[in-house]
Amino acid sequence: MPEPRTTTPRERYRAQVRAEIKEHAWEQIAAAGASALSLNAIAKRMGMSGPALYRYFDGRDELITELVRDAYRSQADAFRAAAGAGADLAGLAHTLRAWALDDPQRYFLVYGTPVPGYRAPDDITEIAAETMTVILDACAALPPDGSTGAFDAHLETHRQWAGGHPAPSAALHRALSFWSRLHGVLSLELAGQFTGMGFDPALLFAAELDALLGR
Repeated sequence: MPEPRTTTPRERYRAQVRAEIKEHAWEQIAAAGASALSLNAIAKRMGMSGPALYRYFDGRDELITELVRDAYRSQADAFRAAAGAGADLAGLAHTLRAWALDDPQRYFLVYGTPVPGYRAPDDITEIAAETMTVILDACAALPPDGSTGAFDAHLETHRQWAGGHPAPSAALHRALSFWSRLHGVLSLELAGQFTGMGFDPALLFAAELDALLGR
């Protein structure tokens, strides 16, 4: 087995500076949104010149891509860990809410208003699809009526997800309903739209989940 590659001091320093740049970027996003992200402002905060900072990121879009990639990877890892621990669809729903509440700015970067002029590269979609694959697996483990039990193994498979994940049509519909409806509740909660309405958003989320699962 080959020995792991040892990084050089220069590489470690570069990684450290890139991490610090991303920390300042998150602070900017929290204060004014991703559309206001400015590498020159970050450089000023770090005591660097603008051209010096561009040695670490080619531009705004590359920095946003790194932040988006980190966010989707964090979510995919959380879902895979939950599934590995035996979480069912309900457990994955609570994993989604916990992940969103842990860092609302991270959530809104990937599920909020698109950043004007920014287009994510294809590998971002591939990472995001890892999360949906976990959800599809959980949905395919349910029978068509939504209750617990083994899914009909003979259900016609005519759709695929992420270029190879077999998704029975009923499971795909259930997964997309799960994803869109729970995100709707979460987006409103994190945006503060339920403030002053006199109810617990966690209970609304649980009720929506129960409705999706046919409880």
